[in-house]
Amino acid sequence: MKCDYCGKTPQYGHNVSHSKRRTNRRSEPNCHPARVLLDGKSTRLSLCTRCLRTLSKMAVA
Repeated sequence: MKCDYCGKTPQYGHNVSHSKRRTNRRSEPNCHPARVLLDGKSTRLSLCTRCLRTLSKMAVA
């Protein structure tokens, strides 16, 4: 999944066990569907929670 506002994508790394064996892992961004006003039109976007928080702060200010 990808954030439609900031472009945040999954990150890759390793799970490291006590014996130091490394297995692949993938960390997904926390994206949620949301309605956002863009150019006076309400559109549905997939936004990460950081962008939702930032946009709601911008709307209040």
